[in-house]
Amino acid sequence: MTALEAWTPAAGAALLDEVAAACAAAGLAVERDHPLARQTTLGVGGPAGLYVECADADEVAVLARSLGEAPLFVLGKGSNTLVGDGGIDAVVVKLGAGLKWYSADRYVVSAGAGTAMPALAAWVAGAGLTGLEFAAGIPATVGGSVRMNAGAHGGEVAARLLSVDVVLPGTGEQRSLTPDELGFGYRRSALPPRSVVVATRWQLEPDDPEAIRGRLDELRAWRRRTQPLRERNCGSVFANPPGDSAGRLIEAAGLKGFAVGGARVSEKHANFVVAGPGTRAADVRELIGAVRARVQESAGVLLEPEVRLVGTFG
Repeated sequence: MTALEAWTPAAGAALLDEVAAACAAAGLAVERDHPLARQTTLGVGGPAGLYVECADADEVAVLARSLGEAPLFVLGKGSNTLVGDGGIDAVVVKLGAGLKWYSADRYVVSAGAGTAMPALAAWVAGAGLTGLEFAAGIPATVGGSVRMNAGAHGGEVAARLLSVDVVLPGTGEQRSLTPDELGFGYRRSALPPRSVVVATRWQLEPDDPEAIRGRLDELRAWRRRTQPLRERNCGSVFANPPGDSAGRLIEAAGLKGFAVGGARVSEKHANFVVAGPGTRAADVRELIGAVRARVQESAGVLLEPEVRLVGTFG
């Protein structure tokens, strides 16, 4: 079976010190060993080697020019992320209030990368625009949703996106990319390495606001009925294999309620892992690996993780 891999950067103290000094010289505040567990929806994991919160696109450009060769991880709402107990030995950037915005020019909607997808879905519905109803079921930021081509309820980011503005490392240049340049696939994109999404544009269509709100209400009610929204989780753990459902395969393997340490497969939806008190990131990773192995044994299907594993697990 293919190993359950994590992205394990190793910047080292000296390199992070260089980035911290360059950021400070440019007026950008940084923090060493910032705890990340409280900024993920699972509530587990260790600290960031270097943590930076960028208020707007200009500060993202400052950070990009200060990076040198340091690895970079962009943290959105932390809903699709499992941070290892040993933390992330890299620069971790969080997008601030100046990147949480949206506007419309007739049927083209622009949105900052820090905007929550459900908030964007609700706003465009009020403006009488349809095409982003699926976003109400995605607990992520706009930028994070672009990076993974997030989707739900038959819709996905790539279907409505016109362009994405990214800030490139080294120069801090801001470049606009089309969907063709982004290399979208199922739950993936090909954004330039260490780039940061700062803005997006979407092509939508007019519709009756009441009809759109009705569809949103149905989607929200469905999520409340079928997903463990009141428990700590990271969203869907596995991508659906072609022609099937990861949740169905996990349930068919008898794994609802299966637990490792404080982590367990949700009894409400088998493609969700929930974290109870005292859960370690290592518990969640071990549980995901065990579920994957059991499904492959019982159904002959190797599930691919949708959640991103980052940092050091011990």
